[in-house]
Amino acid sequence: MRVLCVARHSFLSGHLCQYFSTLDAETHAAVGLQEAISLARSQRPDVVVCDYDLLSKAALDRWERESSLASLPVIAVSLTRRPEEVHFDGHTVAGFLYLPTLTRDDALRVLSAARRAGGVSLPHSFTLSGGASAPLAH
Repeated sequence: MRVLCVARHSFLSGHLCQYFSTLDAETHAAVGLQEAISLARSQRPDVVVCDYDLLSKAALDRWERESSLASLPVIAVSLTRRPEEVHFDGHTVAGFLYLPTLTRDDALRVLSAARRAGGVSLPHSFTLSGGASAPLAH
């Protein structure tokens, strides 16, 4: 599975790449929306993991207008905002991960849900024990 990790600065996008690579994902880091759009076109990720603070209404509108990117599942992540504090202004986001309490199982569940929504294949290490259903937020 190819995951594009997008954040406001390289430290956070690098951290996201490091975390998701431990889940056997091929990761690519992007800083900001413009770089994310360019990398998404060239790297063709299966899922985008993006810092919640970058997902403004204008940013999501722009992303959804890009025909080659509009169907990519987007998983929002945050170090500071809890699930009950996030709003996506009517846009579809495949999931949300609150990084301070993120566990491997939570990450796998949300990636599994994004996989089902986007029709991508996960590597063998992404199997969930017990066939648990995948919540979209933690």
